[in-house]
Amino acid sequence: MPTFRQEFIEFAIRNRALCFGKFKTKAGRLSPYFFNAGLFNNGHTLQLLGRYYARAILESTISFDALFGPAYKGIPLVSTIAIALAQSGHNHSFSFNRKETKDHGEGGSIVGAPLAGRILIVDDVISAGISVKQSIDIIKAAGATPCGIAIALDRMERGDSPLSAIQEIERNFGVPVISLSNLNDITAYLSTQPDLAPHLTDIEAYRTRYGINQSDKVFAANPDK
Repeated sequence: MPTFRQEFIEFAIRNRALCFGKFKTKAGRLSPYFFNAGLFNNGHTLQLLGRYYARAILESTISFDALFGPAYKGIPLVSTIAIALAQSGHNHSFSFNRKETKDHGEGGSIVGAPLAGRILIVDDVISAGISVKQSIDIIKAAGATPCGIAIALDRMERGDSPLSAIQEIERNFGVPVISLSNLNDITAYLSTQPDLAPHLTDIEAYRTRYGINQSDKVFAANPDK
């Protein structure tokens, strides 16, 4: 596991954004772990979160011109990521959407830079994929091109089909999804922590029941084309 992925998991656990126990998901499943990026809720943790995203983005093969964060969680995310990238010498414009179109002042539903060129979407997790699909529609409607998606955690979990929501998005829209961490990273980390290792049994049982087939590769396109 790359060091920064392990560091991110430790960071998430330390701030209780990643917890272990019994949690009910939106799909009604009882999950042995839960991730909530909303708990990175002060200036310091939000700054560090942006740096983790920036590192994952820069280490990926995705070429992009601007960033887009879907309302609402994507708004602070896209802001802190843009700052972290600029501090690393990569200055990119960014924007986000309003939930309701503004009918006064400058009007419209987009705040920030105009959507143009290759757009990288940033979000916390992808569950049903509704937010990402809406973002892709917004970007295309503006004449720009969605070129990838960056998220914090890939649960590697099936939806209503044998594929996860992430795999379905990669297949249906032809864009790659990169993550700061995934379920493999979590289990690898837990196996090195005696106080957390007991959670492995429940997580592996959950993975057996709901996990994706890791041999399935649904995105084959070159993200730079």
